[in-house]
Amino acid sequence: MKITHSGDRLKQIASERGIPAKSLAESIGISPQSLNNWFARGIPAASLSVVTALFWLDRHWLEYGEGEPDMPGSPWAKSGKSDAHHPDAQPMSVWDDETPLDDDEVYVPFLKEVELSAGAGRTVVEPSHKQKIRFGKATLRRQNVQPDEAVCVTISGDSMEPVLPHGSTVGVNTGATSVVDGKMYAIDHAGQLRVKTLYRIPGGGLRLRSFNREDHPDEEYSAEDLARAEIRVIGKVFWSSALW
Repeated sequence: MKITHSGDRLKQIASERGIPAKSLAESIGISPQSLNNWFARGIPAASLSVVTALFWLDRHWLEYGEGEPDMPGSPWAKSGKSDAHHPDAQPMSVWDDETPLDDDEVYVPFLKEVELSAGAGRTVVEPSHKQKIRFGKATLRRQNVQPDEAVCVTISGDSMEPVLPHGSTVGVNTGATSVVDGKMYAIDHAGQLRVKTLYRIPGGGLRLRSFNREDHPDEEYSAEDLARAEIRVIGKVFWSSALW
């Protein structure tokens, strides 16, 4: 098969991993006919992030065929057979203050919701002083992320399924807060950590979109609404580790 576009590369990956077309379409959340259209003409730009996160693919490889197909941490990279659906699969690890770093690694802290002592249940988003994970410096460089601007966020709930199930982790570049339509971002919503795909709307507002749109419809906020609701963009998602 001559590889010419992203649809060809997705078809190649499905063949190599033994994923039937029907299962592939169901995983992405599209019809078999739409998948055939992708195979024929390429993956729509708005769906590239979904496909790369769901199948642990490097986006640059998927779009342009350059580099390696597997995203850092991919369970496919070692064996060619994914164990991502196995309950014991651990593509990333959490470390404490006692674990030494390798020379080519840095610690990236998690953000967490912290309840204020006199806030009547109100929370604020702060970095954790204990929970962190290791990242290779090369991985951060490849994504143009400065080590001191990287944080991690744990997905809570089912709003980003099937791409990011409850308990999954995303890496966030806090140096990238300017919204690009269709990209995934972490936001601080009045002390609640949320991860959504964002779209700009006229007047400085934002549309927040979940992958699970059936149960979680779009939310739209004008610039005034954003201020009133205390919504701020923490940063752009550059990495994910999905757990099933």
